[in-house]
Amino acid sequence: MTALLSSLEPLVQTLRATGYTVVGPRLRDGAIVLDELGSAEDLPHGWGVRTGPGTYRTQRRPDQAAFAHTTGPQGWKRFLHPPKEPLATARRDANGGLRFDLPDDPPIRYAFLGVRPCDLRAIAVQDRVLGVSQAYAARRAATLLVAVNCTEPSEVCFCVSAGGGPEAAASDAPYDLVLTELVDSGATSYVATAGSEAGRSILDALPQRAATVAERDGAQGAVRDAYGRMGRALPAVDLRSLLAATLDSPRWDDVAARCLTCANCTLACPTCFCTSVADTSDLTGDHAQRWQHWASCFEADFSYMHGGPVRASARSRYRQWLTHKLGTWHDQFGESGCVGCGRCIAWCPAGIDITEEADALAKEVAP
Repeated sequence: MTALLSSLEPLVQTLRATGYTVVGPRLRDGAIVLDELGSAEDLPHGWGVRTGPGTYRTQRRPDQAAFAHTTGPQGWKRFLHPPKEPLATARRDANGGLRFDLPDDPPIRYAFLGVRPCDLRAIAVQDRVLGVSQAYAARRAATLLVAVNCTEPSEVCFCVSAGGGPEAAASDAPYDLVLTELVDSGATSYVATAGSEAGRSILDALPQRAATVAERDGAQGAVRDAYGRMGRALPAVDLRSLLAATLDSPRWDDVAARCLTCANCTLACPTCFCTSVADTSDLTGDHAQRWQHWASCFEADFSYMHGGPVRASARSRYRQWLTHKLGTWHDQFGESGCVGCGRCIAWCPAGIDITEEADALAKEVAP
């Protein structure tokens, strides 16, 4: 059944009462970030965003919509694939021997509220890449996904040309609930559908009524309209073949002259997954830990081997990132590593636009 919810407060409180830590968007420090929600009032009601290359600004809306703001600087990956996590601990006992311990804390039961379709696809990508990790698999199994269909694409969104769209698809990461926000004369309501038994149990516990035909049509129409309002688009070519054929293009020198190799794009990207490992010890030498932390192909030591880094220049590092994201990712995982969320464009301090760079390469080889 397709239901209509007049408020999200019962949903948040039901999730909390069921034992979930509810995480969703909220306004903080001039951005809409992902953080724990104690109430639906914590959601960014009445706030939208304006984006562009190297630009992100929150702005007031004339209504109280909670999800009319597109993606913020963070993806959900930091909850499922933390920026830093311990892998093992070693301690010296009283007899001088060593004891090794692995982390055994149970994963936090997260309920992600407001997962956009691009981020739903990103979670699916990470599931395929990182699902072999027991720690990741445990966190993922403990997480409930409440998706939200996108009705407000931004100036940097290009999910349609990246193979997705503003409507959540169960063929991506299977969601438990999906919502579509309706705004009518300033009032907000939510067309809701369950995507799993867990989602159905949550939905059945909420005050609701059946959505009317007009309300269902209104929700579907708002999503369809979003398909035609993407701010960006990747060129409609075989990007894998294009990038393989343009490895020596002078365009890489052009983008390298602007790129700061700051790694913002990989930090903001919801699918970038690379990590490194570091060992630390205390001053006594009786306690040591092995940590896994995020890494980036823009770091000078990312490709370091004896004698120096394999990719020493900004040109080679940016080329590695783009050709992997849009090209060789297909060889490894059978799909693109880009979901078209536009974060890498908005949060690049130099305003480098991945769609512009791909289009420039496509024009080079066009007949």
